[in-house]
Amino acid sequence: MIMKINKWTTALVATGVVSLASAVNADEHPLNTLLSSTSLSGYVDTSAIWNFGDGNGQATRFVNTGPDRQDGFNLNVAKIALEKSLDEGQWSAGYKLETLFGPDAGGLPGNENIMGQNNVGLKQAYVALRAPVGNGIDFKVGRFDPIIGYEVYDSYANPNFSRTFGFQIEPFIHTGVLATYQFTDVISASGGVANTDQSVVARSGNAESKKTYMGAIVLKAPDSMGWMAGSSLYSGAVVGVDRGLGTGPDQDLNLYIGGSLATPIKGFTLGASYDYLDGGSYASSAAVYASYQATEQLKLNLRGEYARSGYGVFSGTGVADKMTGLTLTADYALWANVVTRAEVRWDHSANGDDAFYNVGGSGGSSYSDEYEYDDSGSGGNYGTGGDRDDVSLLLNVIYKF
Repeated sequence: MIMKINKWTTALVATGVVSLASAVNADEHPLNTLLSSTSLSGYVDTSAIWNFGDGNGQATRFVNTGPDRQDGFNLNVAKIALEKSLDEGQWSAGYKLETLFGPDAGGLPGNENIMGQNNVGLKQAYVALRAPVGNGIDFKVGRFDPIIGYEVYDSYANPNFSRTFGFQIEPFIHTGVLATYQFTDVISASGGVANTDQSVVARSGNAESKKTYMGAIVLKAPDSMGWMAGSSLYSGAVVGVDRGLGTGPDQDLNLYIGGSLATPIKGFTLGASYDYLDGGSYASSAAVYASYQATEQLKLNLRGEYARSGYGVFSGTGVADKMTGLTLTADYALWANVVTRAEVRWDHSANGDDAFYNVGGSGGSSYSDEYEYDDSGSGGNYGTGGDRDDVSLLLNVIYKF
């Protein structure tokens, strides 16, 4: 019988720290068998941002390009993830755990404030289950990512480093149960129910009846469609408790539609997304994407967007606003496992107001357990002496493991 001992254990045996017998017993322990099916991954995300002009006034954005990140070097976030994926068994089970460390974790809704620190957050923590019904129903039970949106929290997975305006009006995390069913290779659907922000529930009462409901449908082009293979169309809706963004009923409605389209041109893809939030007042955002793999190492990503709201969610002013944005990102692969990219972003106040008043603001941000947004007003302030345009240059370096 040939015994297999891992390299770390071999080193301990060689130095006399452990005996060969104990090493063999340790490598055969059931815990090692369990851990062998668990994957470890994560990343370290850093950036440097230069905002042209005086001050740092800008449209309201996700925290990784907020006012406190301008004109300097930034450690954004580090993530460590453990996962055991579902296997092909009929009664398969697994889990996923994602923990965040760093300033961006402080912008995570539902931040656990671990040990009194708001720079540590729990992004996902769920049990994955498969029930042998039809083609198999997959469940997530616990905390999981939202089911709508073109862009995600992990910046390296997005075409651009900075997020769209629409990203901030989308649900951000859910804690509940989500079920997904793959009808065919072309169509799948998901639906779930989750908790709501308990601080909002306390204001509106009837905590037992206040839940968030969600559903989505995904269409994916099969290989038989030639150059369109892999293209996808995604639509979804989320109904949850009011976050105080609007002036209407106590149920916000998020609607989303988006997709990606492969083209006959090698390395060239297109994408589009549309978000709508109805909370008594409204907010909407549309974005288009174009990506071109110019060489084996160089990829160019262009994004254009238009957003508007009835209550200043994008300008931080509390009054109706309109914003346009244009972002160009050059992603050049120099080292293995490293994302290195440069980005230029231009935002414009489209209703003629001087939204980018480079004085800054005060006040805190407001977050809920299910959503993320910033209403501090630090993004801008209407008045004399302001700017209608905001231009920034960003450099982003991420190591993935």
